Amino acid sequence: MAPFNRILLCYDGTPEGRLALRCGSALARQLQAETHLLAILSFSWCSGGYDFFSTVKPDIDEGTAKEILQEGIEKLHAWGVTATGHFAIGSVVEEIARLANSLKVDLIVIGHHPEGFFARWWTGENHTSLLNRVSCGVLFEVCD
Repeated sequence: MAPFNRILLCYDGTPEGRLALRCGSALARQLQAETHLLAILSFSWCSGGYDFFSTVKPDIDEGTAKEILQEGIEKLHAWGVTATGHFAIGSVVEEIARLANSLKVDLIVIGHHPEGFFARWWTGENHTSLLNRVSCGVLFEVCD
C-alpha cells in the first residue's frame, strides 16, 4: 500500500460528502496524515459542464459555500483531525486537480452517489478528466 502522508478531502455538505468526510477523516487520523479540506463554488451548471458536487445549485452563493467549508472543518475537528481549509471558485475537476497537484497530495477523497451528478459525469466523455490531471490516488466513497 502506498503511503498517504497528505490527503485532500473534497466536501460539499451532501450526505455523500459527509460520508466521504467521515471516511477520509478516519483514514487521515489513523495514518496521521496532513489533511486538507476543499469546498468549491462551481458555476458549471450554467455552462453545461459536468459536475459531481450535487449541492451546487444556481442559488448557492459564495457565503454559503464558505459555510460548507467551515462546517467540514468543524466536523473534522470534532473527529480529532486538524485540517487546512481551502475554498475555490470554478470547475470542480480543474480546482480539485489544481489544488491536489499544488499540495502534492497522495490521496483525494470524494463522495459519490450512483444516481447523482457524479454518475453522469463519470459515464460521460469527461470520466477520466480528473484521473488524467492528478498523479495521486483517488478514493470514491459510495453512498446508496
